Amino acid sequence: MNTMQSSYSSLSDTALLEKLIGVRQTQKHYRGSLVSMFNTTQPERCVVARELVRRWLVEELRHGEMLNAPSVVRDYLRLHFAGREYESFVAIFLDAQHQVIVADELFRGTLTQTSVYPREVVKAALRANAAAVIFSHNHPSGVAEPSQSDRMLTDALKQALSLVDVRVLDHFIVAGTSVLSFAEQGLL
Repeated sequence: MNTMQSSYSSLSDTALLEKLIGVRQTQKHYRGSLVSMFNTTQPERCVVARELVRRWLVEELRHGEMLNAPSVVRDYLRLHFAGREYESFVAIFLDAQHQVIVADELFRGTLTQTSVYPREVVKAALRANAAAVIFSHNHPSGVAEPSQSDRMLTDALKQALSLVDVRVLDHFIVAGTSVLSFAEQGLL
């Protein structure tokens, strides 16, 4: 770690935010938690910082084999879904070496649900020329537990994609900072 990095790592959240957005903006917006500081209703510099970190994580995803980078996937997904007040369904399409081709929000819904159409997921996988896929969606309610419909959807997607030789590697549910993996839970 270089000297500049170590000097920043010793600063409080408040001190870092003051360097990023100024004292007044920090006093106006910071309420003791960084989670809400990076949603789209916050100062532009915070939103820009969030986007830079998201892009950095996408680069990390593209340069590593997905099966060897589950923490990077979790970090990317937490950041992607942070502050979303609606459900969103994302697919991370991978090539045969499990390198990221593209991460794409395929469907957007309401506070409690989103409609996902297997036919459209298959079309998106074929457009990306994907060999594998990782799914994710968020639960704005804050509970990272799969519902029966989440399980049924994952099974339907696995069946549909198997017909075109695309493997489903995982399905993550993100709720705030909690991330549940279907694969780790034995649900795939």
